Amino acid sequence: MELRALRSKRKAEFWGKVLPYLPYVFQSGVAVLLLLLIIAFSAWYTSFLQNLPPGLPIRWIILIILGPLTVYSGFRTYVQQADVIFLLPQENRMKAYLSPAFRSGVIYKLIGLYILLLLVWPLYLRSEGVHHPLWVMLLVLLLLKGLSAYGAWQELRMTTTRARTGYRMLRWCFLLLMLAAWVWQPIWESALFTLLVSLNYVLILRFPMKHVVPWDNLIAAEKSGAARVQLMLGWFVEVPAEGQKVIRRRWLSGVGNKIPWNSAAAYRYLLVKTLIRSELLGIVCRLTLLGMLIISWNDKSWLGVVLYLLFIFLTGIQLATLRHVHRDSPVASYYPIPAGARKAATLGLTSRLLFALVLLLWLPMVIVPGGGALLTFGSLAAGLLLALAMRGTWTRKWREDDELED
Repeated sequence: MELRALRSKRKAEFWGKVLPYLPYVFQSGVAVLLLLLIIAFSAWYTSFLQNLPPGLPIRWIILIILGPLTVYSGFRTYVQQADVIFLLPQENRMKAYLSPAFRSGVIYKLIGLYILLLLVWPLYLRSEGVHHPLWVMLLVLLLLKGLSAYGAWQELRMTTTRARTGYRMLRWCFLLLMLAAWVWQPIWESALFTLLVSLNYVLILRFPMKHVVPWDNLIAAEKSGAARVQLMLGWFVEVPAEGQKVIRRRWLSGVGNKIPWNSAAAYRYLLVKTLIRSELLGIVCRLTLLGMLIISWNDKSWLGVVLYLLFIFLTGIQLATLRHVHRDSPVASYYPIPAGARKAATLGLTSRLLFALVLLLWLPMVIVPGGGALLTFGSLAAGLLLALAMRGTWTRKWREDDELED
């Protein structure tokens, strides 16, 4: 089969498995919730632009918003394990297979980046200092995104993990510096700085040893990408768990070691160790930090309470996906797990984590001065009630699911 057609076929097969779940996602109320969030955000953002706080670091906010999506690059190649054998003879012709993945990896992320730029543009125009035309910033983001994607692809081809890690950090530093130059400096200075840094970065990328086609890295990246799609669907509907990415976090390796060594706590031990090594932990941490930052900006008004409850709800949805961990995996059968222990361990761990996040998200309301006592402690009470309601919903839903399975 022609290589470009093979990738198109695999892409259609993958999304053909995902699309049937979308009606269930919309039936879960996510469409209505998304619409309400857009309306609420539009009203808040309009009011925010009309009453900007004095001394607000607008340029830093723009860099924090645009920076991560400008630098982040990923590719869906739909490469499979068997390709190491069956496509290896065509390794020198794999450009026809991989080029569409590179283009789509840039285009789709660039669309999201442009949407963010249009959202922050009114804020940018209200900041002090130099202002570039919109078309200039659109072109700059296109060039920086292309450079980041090129660097990410070269990192995938590198033969050693240490080299990939080092060059990934270098890419983040260079791209953020170039974007910062365009946010703060005039056009000619920013253009000269970008040109010099880009040339040096491209030259530096030529030094490490690289594979012609990094088969193992592509397979691992594809498994991770497919797992993220399954994880997102798992927020709304039950889907088979596949190939979750394992992340080594040595500094957390001791967590869970004090769990009693008996059959009743076996699944809790497995669940804790899985959470520490999963992408879910990173998602929840990033969402919590973002929530704390946004809540700290709005803690003196009722909008802060709404945002506080919203982030509790969003983190709760994320934690609920622990229910599906090891559900379709034979790994759990290796442990002496008594009947009902899975549900009890999952419910206990998710509930404790959710209540801990309720307190963490509430901290900005206490630390940042200016909020009233009624608003501050009323928010905590509302957050605890929401967490209790979510725990009750999980208990009822998971009991019904177990009864259906039985």
